[in-house]
Amino acid sequence: MEEFQSVRGFHDLLGEEAKRFRYVSELIREKLRVYNFEEIVLPVVEYLEVFQRSIGEATDIVQKEMFSFEDRKGRRLALRPEGTAGAVRAYVQNRLYALKPYVKLFYEGPMFRYERPQAGRYRQFHQIGAEVFGTMDPLADAELINLVHEILLEMGIDVTIEVNSIGCKVCRPAHRDALIEYLSGVEGHLCDVCIDRRDKNPLRVLDCKVPTCKEAVKEAPKMLDFLCHECREHYSKLKEHLTNLSIPYRENPNLVRGLDYYTKTVFEAVSNELGITVIAGGRYDYLVEEMGGPPTPAVGFAVGIERLSMLLRSEPKEDPLYFLIPFGEVLDYALTLAKTLRSEGRRVEVSYRKGGLKKQLELANRLKADYAIIVGEEEKLGNFYTIKDLKTGQQIRVQPSPSL
Repeated sequence: MEEFQSVRGFHDLLGEEAKRFRYVSELIREKLRVYNFEEIVLPVVEYLEVFQRSIGEATDIVQKEMFSFEDRKGRRLALRPEGTAGAVRAYVQNRLYALKPYVKLFYEGPMFRYERPQAGRYRQFHQIGAEVFGTMDPLADAELINLVHEILLEMGIDVTIEVNSIGCKVCRPAHRDALIEYLSGVEGHLCDVCIDRRDKNPLRVLDCKVPTCKEAVKEAPKMLDFLCHECREHYSKLKEHLTNLSIPYRENPNLVRGLDYYTKTVFEAVSNELGITVIAGGRYDYLVEEMGGPPTPAVGFAVGIERLSMLLRSEPKEDPLYFLIPFGEVLDYALTLAKTLRSEGRRVEVSYRKGGLKKQLELANRLKADYAIIVGEEEKLGNFYTIKDLKTGQQIRVQPSPSL
């Protein structure tokens, strides 16, 4: 009989891994709730042009990593590789800019990129993203970074938050020209990918992880030296807010991010344990207009749930599990008891196996139950149940709630 395997890079989440995944997701969602973000559920499939226009045709994602295809009518579609482009498309299409002075949205779901599977990153991976549309104020940037900082603190994950400004349309061209000129002088030390990037997307060379490239760009022109007055003031105010919020951060002048739509603020939370980025984001003040909407500044971030899950230092705590064991003609009473306990929020498993008490308790231990609830004829007649602590062996009788 043929045994089927999952597609490479498409990963099952089981057991403790699934519990960690859900813990991370729920904790972040709760943080977003108290920051007053509204959820938007985005489609997994978009027109290919949505990502080409927003992410940039010269990026690795568009050139190498997208799962794209044609439907039966020949329309070019793609599985989403990230969430911001779809959120912007939804913001414009649904005219959300007409509803409020500014809009705060978050989304959660699978993303798809055809890249080499690695630690915490698969070809199908999951992200939670948050976007703030309609404000240029660096306070919004600072609040998002503060939110990221709070998430990581609560999870006990050791990271360094890095920040930078990559300017705007006014100041970036001068830096781009200076950078291309510099890279031409060190071309012999660049990898083939960075040589190709030099003229198409020179900022990305600064982010290359190849050792020779990292060494070659150490003396490259820094965007911070080219910032216009507006960008300089924005970046200065952001750092002032971060200091006032007591958020430790490090300036990284080579931090650029891999997508074309970013402007001004970019930031990353980098794991000190694994050296990988777990949360990243920044400002994208031109993207809404470029996708057909009115001029609208915006800022956001995205969280890789799998990557955060693998960095948790301890397993998420769970409510105790009660294993209910019925003996004799008491199933109706046992099921009613289970229903009552569950309505009170208790986690209850009813035994589906027959057997004596010893076998039932062995089964309870295999299922990692904390307590066994024993229900027999005596318990039914006396309208009580017996509960046994499986760690201490202590056993007591309990009167159920009057509703039973």
